[in-house]
Amino acid sequence: MGEVVQMHFTTVDYVIFALLLVASAGIGLFYAFSGGRQRTTQEFLMADRSMSCLPVSLSLLATFQSAVAILGAPSEIYTFGTQYWFLGCSYFLGLLIPAHVFIPVFYRLRLSSAYEYLELRFNKTVRICGTVTFIFQMVIYMGVVLYAPALALNAVTGFDLWGAVLAMGLVCTLYTALGGLKAVIWTDVFQTVVMFAGQLAVIVVGANQAGGIAEVWRKAINGSRIAGLDLNPNPLERHTFWTLGVGGVFLMLALYGVNQAQVQRYLSSRTEKEAVMSCYVVFPCQQIVLSLGCLMGLVMFARYGEDSPLDKGYVKTNDQMVLYFVMDVFKDLPGLAGLFVACLFSGALSTISSAFNSLATVTMEDLIKPHFPNMTESKATLLSKGLALVYGLVCLAMAYIASIMGSVLQAAFSIFGMVGGPLLGLFCLGMFFPWANPTGAVVGLVAGLAMAFWIGIGSFVMRMSSSTPLPPPNATALPLFDNVTSTVMTTLISATTAKPRLTGVEALYSLSYMWYSAHNSTTVVVVGLLVSLLTGPMKEKELTPGTVYPVLGTLLFFLPERYREKLCCVTPLARKPKEINTQPYLMAKKDSNGAAYCKEDTVTEDKEAESDRAETEEEDLETRIALPTCQLTAHTVQETAL
Repeated sequence: MGEVVQMHFTTVDYVIFALLLVASAGIGLFYAFSGGRQRTTQEFLMADRSMSCLPVSLSLLATFQSAVAILGAPSEIYTFGTQYWFLGCSYFLGLLIPAHVFIPVFYRLRLSSAYEYLELRFNKTVRICGTVTFIFQMVIYMGVVLYAPALALNAVTGFDLWGAVLAMGLVCTLYTALGGLKAVIWTDVFQTVVMFAGQLAVIVVGANQAGGIAEVWRKAINGSRIAGLDLNPNPLERHTFWTLGVGGVFLMLALYGVNQAQVQRYLSSRTEKEAVMSCYVVFPCQQIVLSLGCLMGLVMFARYGEDSPLDKGYVKTNDQMVLYFVMDVFKDLPGLAGLFVACLFSGALSTISSAFNSLATVTMEDLIKPHFPNMTESKATLLSKGLALVYGLVCLAMAYIASIMGSVLQAAFSIFGMVGGPLLGLFCLGMFFPWANPTGAVVGLVAGLAMAFWIGIGSFVMRMSSSTPLPPPNATALPLFDNVTSTVMTTLISATTAKPRLTGVEALYSLSYMWYSAHNSTTVVVVGLLVSLLTGPMKEKELTPGTVYPVLGTLLFFLPERYREKLCCVTPLARKPKEINTQPYLMAKKDSNGAAYCKEDTVTEDKEAESDRAETEEEDLETRIALPTCQLTAHTVQETAL
C-alpha cells in the first residue's frame, strides 16, 4: 500500500475558489443594502413572500444537493454500478405529493414555520416537540456538512483544513445574517449553476481522456457496472428497485414535504400556483443531478477500472476518491480543479445557509414570539439576524466537534437520517387522520424517535461487534445520497459476499437504510392513532379549519355520510382565495388552551373586479354548509371587508 498521494492547487484554482466566496458574500450584501433592507421579519425570514418560481425551484434543489452528495454518488456508482440511478423513480411521487398535498395546506394557512401547523392542528406542546426535534437534527448535521468536504480536500490537495472551514462558515454566516432568505435563495441559484458547471467539466474532460462516451459505456458494460432492474422485494437488500423507488418516496417526502428549509421556500413564493410550479421544475433538475453523478462514476470506472485509487492506497476513504480523480483528470488544465472545488463548496454553502435561515425562523416563530407577543417588528428582525449569526457560530463549533469525533462522523449523519422519518410521520398523522389527538401525536413522535434510534444504534453496534472481518474496499461506508435526510445510514456491507439468512431483531437491524424513513414515519402514525383512540379521538368541531387534507373523505367515498362524519372525513380543505396577495387572508389559530379563535392576517388589499367578487360570494354560500363555526365567522368578516 502506498502513501496517500497529495496533488496541489495552482494559483488559478485558488482564485476561482476565492471568486465563489466573494460572489456569494456579494449577493448577501446586495440584499442587505437594497430594497426593503431586511427591516421586517417577513422580508428577512420569508423573502417578503415575493419570490418567483425559478429561483425557488433552484434553491429547493441546491438546499439538499450537498457536498456529501457530489462526493458520494460517483463513488457509489464506481463501486456498485448504476442500480442507485433507480432512485430517480422515487422523485415523481416524492415531489407530486408535496406539490398537491403539503403546499396547499401550508400556503393557505399563511405560516412562517412548518411547526406552527402543529399548534394549529394539535396544541403548543406538539409544536415545541416538533421544533426541538428539528433544531437537534439540523445542528448535528451542520458541522458535519461543513467539515466533511474540507477534510477530503485537505487529504487530497493539502488545502488548509481550517482555512477552508472558516472561510466557508464565515462567508455563509455573513450573507445569511445580512441578506436573509432572499440572499440565501439567490446565492443558491448561483451555487447551483457552479455545481452543474463543475460536474459537467469533470464528465466532459474525463470522458474525452477515456476515449469518448461510447468507450466509457463499453468499459462500464464489460466491468458489469450497468445494472438491470432488480425486483427483489427483500427489504434487507441495500439497493433494489423497491428500496430505491418506493423507500425513496418517503425520504423525498421527509425532505420536500415537511422539512422547514424547503417549506420556507414554498411559503416565500408570490402565489400558491408558483409554489406548486417550483416543485414541478425541481423534478427534471433532480433527474439531471442524479444522472450527472452516475455519469461521473462511470467515467471514473473507465479511467481506473477495478484498480481503484483506494485499492492502491493513494487515498484512505471513498469520499477522497472523487477528489483524487478530479485532480488527476485536471492535472494539466489549471483552473478546472478550482472550478470543481468551487462546485463542491457551493453544495456545502447552499445546505448550510438554508440550515441557518430555517433554524433562525423556527427559533423566532416557535420559541420566542409566542412568549413575547408585543415585540416590535424592528426588535424581532434584529433578533432574527442575531439568531442566524449565532447558528453560524454553532456550526463552526460543530465542525470542530466533527473533527475530533473521527469514526463517529457516520453516526452524526445517521442521527440526521433517523430524525427525518418521525417528523414526516407527525405531519402525516395531523394532516390525514382527523381523529388523531395531541396526546397521540406526542406519544407517536416519541415512539418513532425511539424506534429510529433503536434500529440505527442497534445496527451500528451489531456491525461493530460482528466477528466477521471487515469487507473489502469495494464495500462503502460513505455518504452516498443526494438527499441528506437519509445520508449515510449506509452500512459496511460487502457487495460480493453471500449474506446468511437473518431473523428477528438481527433482520430489523439489517433493514436497508432506504426504508428507515418509511418504517419510522409509519411507527409514528400507527402508535399515534392507537393512543388517540384510547385517549378519546378528536371530534370534527374541535379541528381548526384548513389543517386536515381530505384524503380519507376521498378514499372512503363509498361510506354513507353519517359514518364519514363520525370519522371526521367531511371537513374540506381551506378554500383557496382568488388572489392570495390581494385579499385579507383569515387564519384560524389556537390559543394556549387549545380553543380555536379567528384572527385576520393583514395583507395588502386591492380592489377586485365585480365579476370576481360575485363568484367568490357564490363559492362562500356553497362552502358554508360544510364549514365549522370558526371558518363561517372568517367568511363573514371577509365579506364585510369586501
